[in-house]
Amino acid sequence: MVVDYDKLIFDLSSEGKTGYMLPESEFDTENLSSYIPEEYLTDKELDFPEISEVDAIRHYTQLSMKNYGIDTGFYPLGSCTMKYNPKINEDVAAMDGFANIHPYQPLDTVQGALELMYNVAQSLIEVAGMDYMTLQPAAGAHGEITGVMLIKAYHESRGDYNRNKIIIPDSAHGTNPATAAMAGYQTIEIKSKPNGMVDIDLLKSIVGDDTAGLMLTNPNTLGIYDENIKAITDIIHEAGGLVYYDGANMNAVMGYSQPGRMGFDIFHYNVHKTFSTPHGGGGPGAGPVGVKDFLKEFLPTPVVDKKEDVSFYLNYDLEKSYGQMKGFYGHFGMLVRTYTYILTLGSDGLKHASAMAVLNANYLAQRLKGAYNLPLDRIYKHEFVLAGIKDDSHTITTLDVAKRILDKGFHAPTVYFPLIVPEAIMVEPTETESKQTLDGFTEALLEIAEEAKQDPQILKEAPHNTPVRRPDETKAAKDLILKYEGDLHA
Repeated sequence: MVVDYDKLIFDLSSEGKTGYMLPESEFDTENLSSYIPEEYLTDKELDFPEISEVDAIRHYTQLSMKNYGIDTGFYPLGSCTMKYNPKINEDVAAMDGFANIHPYQPLDTVQGALELMYNVAQSLIEVAGMDYMTLQPAAGAHGEITGVMLIKAYHESRGDYNRNKIIIPDSAHGTNPATAAMAGYQTIEIKSKPNGMVDIDLLKSIVGDDTAGLMLTNPNTLGIYDENIKAITDIIHEAGGLVYYDGANMNAVMGYSQPGRMGFDIFHYNVHKTFSTPHGGGGPGAGPVGVKDFLKEFLPTPVVDKKEDVSFYLNYDLEKSYGQMKGFYGHFGMLVRTYTYILTLGSDGLKHASAMAVLNANYLAQRLKGAYNLPLDRIYKHEFVLAGIKDDSHTITTLDVAKRILDKGFHAPTVYFPLIVPEAIMVEPTETESKQTLDGFTEALLEIAEEAKQDPQILKEAPHNTPVRRPDETKAAKDLILKYEGDLHA
């Protein structure tokens, strides 16, 4: 009989099989309560699968081969910057002095780790044009809530409780409205002009003495750098509000523009996107937040500071800090990877990375605009948004395109986002992909556009060669099955 390694590991279990041998225990196993509190002991049989070592290896190896990841193929997810992760980052993060330290160690035993945190903060400050930086936030949305809480703390410190509204353009990242609401603010959406940028006249009519601030993604989710950026920050400041820069798309502009010089007061990074930490593997992340000088005292503590140019310490002494945003000091391993990436590329390399990301995005946009609707035929930054197949004589949807491209060996782009573009197909090629890869992806999309005319049913029934065809996605989202329900000892 051939073993089916597609089964759950519990289904491969066979009584009596084992993949290990343990030495005789030095403990009195008949009297475990002398070692382990009674409430943690049980007489019930543990439902562990019984399998051999070779079956365990084959099972998990087969599972890994079913995964699609950044190390196996192109990931053109718009808004996500799923780029290749240099393995040197992983090697440095795995060094004993970084990987095997404890957050409660005496500070004099972790000076190297603290120095790295201090230096990575200084590097991130320079790239963003800010004055101070907290490394605590765990990822992008966590950076957002940190930034909005800073806005709140600032206004409340001045007794300005009337400011209860956050303005958010409709081209912002989708988490921005939820973040503002979580902090207790009302959100005011501002519509984009036909050119994809913020409507300045509309913004002027919205601001007032109840404006706490504005959250802006730049370049926005259409891949457009707002040409009126300084005018936008001036309008908010004149109304007494603060301006927050969502830096999730910093991959497009690092080395070319600094949010701090545009008038932004607060800025967050997704270093797991911009500086190539493991976003391609699904996480974890880190979302450092930078601020201008007048907001330093509100930062969550601790921050890493330097004493007399010789030692580093954790500074808890910020007079108006609103507390701690993350257990311990943030995702340290991600910061090690970030610093490795920055040192490897240097300032010129970071700038070149952005230039290549922009070049790749515009190359794809120009090659695809003959077969797909390109709402804004202009120069983009790191990503662009198509609006479905151009020929409207068929009933092919963006979902059909996304399912069909799986048959061509590519991960699908982001679809149906941003919501302001009908039948949106959002593509971000990043700087790490070769022209050959981009050409292969382009040809696949052009073939799909042709299939929509010649044989649309092949798209309607796609994908054809994946382990799972086309599930009921509504049911899958609402009727979650997250546990094994079998009984090994039935």
